[in-house]
Amino acid sequence: MKTSTMVTHTSSLKTTKRTHSAGELRANHAGEKVTLCGWVHRRRDHGGLIFIDLRDRFGLTQLVFDPEVSKKAHTAASDLRSEWAIQVHGLVRLRGEALTNAKIPTGAIELEVEELTILSTAKTPPFSIADDNIDVNEDLRLTYRYLDMRRGKILDHLRLRHKAIAAIRSYLDTQEFIEVETPILTKSTPEGARDYLVPSRVNPGTFFALPQSPQIFKQLLMISGLDRYFQIARCFRDEDLRADRQPEFTQLDMEMSFIEDKDIQAIIENLLQKVFLECLGVSITLPLRHMSYHEAVETYGSDKPDIRFDLKFINVSKVAEKSEFTTFKNELAQGGIIKGFKVPGGASFSRKDLDSFIEFVGKLGLKGLCWMKSTEEGISSNFLKFFPPEAEKELLTLTALEKGDIFIIAAGSRDTVHKGLDHLRRHIADKLNLIPPKQFSLHWVVDFPLFEKDPETGRLASMHHPFTSPKAEDMHLIDTEPLKVRAQAYDIVLNGYELGGGSIRIHDQILQEKVFSLLGLTPEDIQQKFGFFTTALQYGTPPHGGIALGIDRLAMLLANTPSIREVIAFPKTQKAADIMMDCPSPATTNQLQELHIKVNKK
Repeated sequence: MKTSTMVTHTSSLKTTKRTHSAGELRANHAGEKVTLCGWVHRRRDHGGLIFIDLRDRFGLTQLVFDPEVSKKAHTAASDLRSEWAIQVHGLVRLRGEALTNAKIPTGAIELEVEELTILSTAKTPPFSIADDNIDVNEDLRLTYRYLDMRRGKILDHLRLRHKAIAAIRSYLDTQEFIEVETPILTKSTPEGARDYLVPSRVNPGTFFALPQSPQIFKQLLMISGLDRYFQIARCFRDEDLRADRQPEFTQLDMEMSFIEDKDIQAIIENLLQKVFLECLGVSITLPLRHMSYHEAVETYGSDKPDIRFDLKFINVSKVAEKSEFTTFKNELAQGGIIKGFKVPGGASFSRKDLDSFIEFVGKLGLKGLCWMKSTEEGISSNFLKFFPPEAEKELLTLTALEKGDIFIIAAGSRDTVHKGLDHLRRHIADKLNLIPPKQFSLHWVVDFPLFEKDPETGRLASMHHPFTSPKAEDMHLIDTEPLKVRAQAYDIVLNGYELGGGSIRIHDQILQEKVFSLLGLTPEDIQQKFGFFTTALQYGTPPHGGIALGIDRLAMLLANTPSIREVIAFPKTQKAADIMMDCPSPATTNQLQELHIKVNKK
């Protein structure tokens, strides 16, 4: 007599409660007895048979409850509702070619259920879990974040984020980096944003600060001789939020000794090449382009330009000087600039389109826009009548306007014009579908100014942070023209987002104190805030530098989602609140007394 041998396929997910996930059974599992766990995704009662789509993180499996196989399981299945957690045991069987569901990986099989265990019941969810395409109010999604995750997209994003971090750790390990955790409770230091302060109960009246970055710690690690450090670091900044910012965020923080900027850039380029290849199968061509800060701002109005499309700025101030146009003359007299960009094919913009652009930039501080079109009928414009013929000809030559094009002009202060045109440039590119889908454009922006003017105080402020080293060739300007000194700083930009930034650090105590002094710190301030650090610099500090990459922002761009909140498990709202946990929340009277704090209620 012939006997058949059943092949059992072992799963890496096997536990005491399940043998496989709901996403891994295939045709070659047919004939096996398996146990699955998950949630009721959809239920369909066909009279004699009940069908359940069982869902877990890994996918869906169709369950069949047949009273002829198990009357008990079939009766129990009649009570099942969406999102109940269940355990099922039964036989894997082929659906047959006509009934195969090609839309899901498990579509060739179904599970004939012999035993059903209800693990937990569920209330009716506040929104559909089964259909993740339904638009749900974000506050409701955040209130029930754990249910929002079950819909699938966020879990997919978290898996992608995990793959990126795993690739980062793997690569840096091959490059002799050591992962070191640095303190979360630390000292308040100037990093460019407000600190989150934590009162000390043990030392009344004193406060820790949550780190905006591990900046000083990683420099101290270089002084310690660690040589190559990295950390997937939690950072905290009390600042106004937007789609790509959170009050607490994660960054890849790294530092290297005995290097120059090109060494760090090479490490980052190779690291990102690995991340994109392993996460998306996308090949990044190296080396990456370098663009100076001056070129970025003058050509695109931003130090993080999106260069996947053109629309470069042209400064027309010198030609505008020759016109009789009052708006141009007034702005130039006040030290402003006249700039614009050409939009190929933009002559088709209607008056309504142009009015919407004016309204758009008005919210960014610009008082209006000027334009000139080249059509089959000739040149039309809302300002050229104020230009003498020679100046008009010069303007048309400078802008290289061709038939079908429009040139859009803004006038105002340098910062306002750059900001307004930068946003308008991206707005129009979006409107005209000029941005290639699924394209990733990475480049470096270098040669940043070391200092900038604080608009409120008029004093010098660090453009990056006060530990950034000036370029050696600009050192002669540091006392006389400090705003002309360039920094050994570099940002890496991805599709118009600053993915990360870093610099070569100051490793000389005297130069460090000099920079502190230029920033308005007195010797007493330096000792109080940084005495431990300037002391450390006196003990043979190696030349060193580093960079920090935004992990949340990287994950957002890899996942092609518009909000950073979509790649964070439990994010805050734009008002820096967690509406699921209902925090921040008031402290109790006892807590405040223990911390020697009195709340001044306005």
